[in-house]
Amino acid sequence: MAHLGVLFLDELPEFQRAVLDSLRQPLETGEVSVARANAHVTFPARVQLIAAMNPCRCGHLGDPALACARAPRCAADYQAKVSGPLLDRIDLSIEMAAVSAADLVLPPPAEGSAEVAARVAAARQAQRERYAADGIRTNAEADGAVLERAAALDAPARALLAQAAEAMRLSARAFHRVLRVSRTIADLGGTDSIGRAQVAEALSYRRRAPVN
Repeated sequence: MAHLGVLFLDELPEFQRAVLDSLRQPLETGEVSVARANAHVTFPARVQLIAAMNPCRCGHLGDPALACARAPRCAADYQAKVSGPLLDRIDLSIEMAAVSAADLVLPPPAEGSAEVAARVAAARQAQRERYAADGIRTNAEADGAVLERAAALDAPARALLAQAAEAMRLSARAFHRVLRVSRTIADLGGTDSIGRAQVAEALSYRRRAPVN
């Protein structure tokens, strides 16, 4: 099995849109195909994509004193540079506020990096054991019948996902990605079952595609 690499793209909308959209196939299949006149070659390209971006080009959208004169239109134009199909392939989208001076003097969080790392290691071990007979190692690789078995929802959770899929107009791809994230959230919490809480959290990470 090919090793998983990390691809970090800072200031995501500053990349050319054609370049960003070329990532869609590798993110979906874990492979990239290069076609030339006399050859067609496929290479392994399984990566964990991490991207960061400001809400607008100047980065001050939420600050009336610093935001540019085109706000909020500038934010819509800037964010629309990232296509909906690419956003559909991103499982976790989190908005973070700017760090203030008051934030810098807050006490450290109750759960430190060592504790988080231990929970992640336990979740990864649970996934390796779950998929031992399927030839895969993580929830991200689960698909089809394997995913349906691993991410079986109780009745309230399934009803919530069905309602959200209609309201948020989730694609089939996004629907299955929510299932995988829900399974991972349950693993991180040390629980076998997936309920409404896990599905609700997974849905909260979905970013609505911009209108292009």
